[in-house]
Amino acid sequence: MCGITILGYTIYSVKAETLFFRDHIFCEEVKDMESKINISFLVIGIIFLSISFSYGEIYPEKTIKILCPFTPGSSTDLISRLIAEISSKHLNRSVVVINKPGAAGSVAAADVINSPPDGYKLVKLTNVFFATIVKIQNFPFKGDDLIPIANFVEYKLGIIVKDNSPFKTFSDLLDYGKNNPGRMRWSHPGRGTTLHLNFLLILRRLGIDAIDIPYKGTPEQLSALLGGHVDASAVPYGAVKHLVKAGKIRCLIFFSDRRFADPSDVPSTVELGFPEASKYISVGGLFAHKNTPENIKDILIDAFKKTCEDPEFKKGLEKIGEEPRCGGPDFLKDAIKRGEEVGIPIIKELGLY
Repeated sequence: MCGITILGYTIYSVKAETLFFRDHIFCEEVKDMESKINISFLVIGIIFLSISFSYGEIYPEKTIKILCPFTPGSSTDLISRLIAEISSKHLNRSVVVINKPGAAGSVAAADVINSPPDGYKLVKLTNVFFATIVKIQNFPFKGDDLIPIANFVEYKLGIIVKDNSPFKTFSDLLDYGKNNPGRMRWSHPGRGTTLHLNFLLILRRLGIDAIDIPYKGTPEQLSALLGGHVDASAVPYGAVKHLVKAGKIRCLIFFSDRRFADPSDVPSTVELGFPEASKYISVGGLFAHKNTPENIKDILIDAFKKTCEDPEFKKGLEKIGEEPRCGGPDFLKDAIKRGEEVGIPIIKELGLY
């Protein structure tokens, strides 16, 4: 008696029991048919799984990682962790932050670019990274190797000094630089960043020769400032708000066209007569591998839109001290384009491009 086994069930035939020769031939035919049918079911199964993948029915099925390009405690790190916390409930999956500092974001960016485009590894970057940083640093990749997913924040960027610094105002700091060529030392989070370019614009305009020192993140900048290794630091306000409130450091100016409500006593560059240092703003969001499937991108875009609009996110961002600025892929594309329009002439003027 011969039978076909399909998906664990055996269907028997008794027609071939009359003659051994015929039975032998029939059994061979049955085995051949069994093989073909099982292969057919296997192909159907693969197609079914492919369809499931293509429509994102099982995404996300594991933890999503957000790579932060700066060290723990930096403004970008704090915001990344807030995004991870709030987005977890909108993605129904754990979201964690991995710090990958170095080269103003290129280390974290390269990690995502060299990883599978499956939506499980994202990177927190600014429009400035794509507008100018990739143009003045020699990276082994292109800016368009990453695609924008969602924006969350517009950074408050300014210059800080120690509480016991002799520089009570921004003018005091500039006067020191003018009167002591080559002696003023200041820090920033990387060449080509908004903080680096905006302050450099002011210094060049006034003919001040100063020493700029790049660091991997705000915590390292603070250590250098409080340790007396630099006279001033260009930083995002969110990472130093607690120290400003505690009176341990003083914020002298914001690179902005307006005065912020928090803190309200710090003047903008426009107020102090440096409008050129207010045009290059920095907004921050999440980016993914350029080959990420469309259905996965749609899931991420929707979840992070809900994250940015979540009252808990807005409350958390206010506590950090930064300005909420929600936007999707098109917003970030426009921000990068505007950044190039403003930033490229700056880096050309400064001889960096």
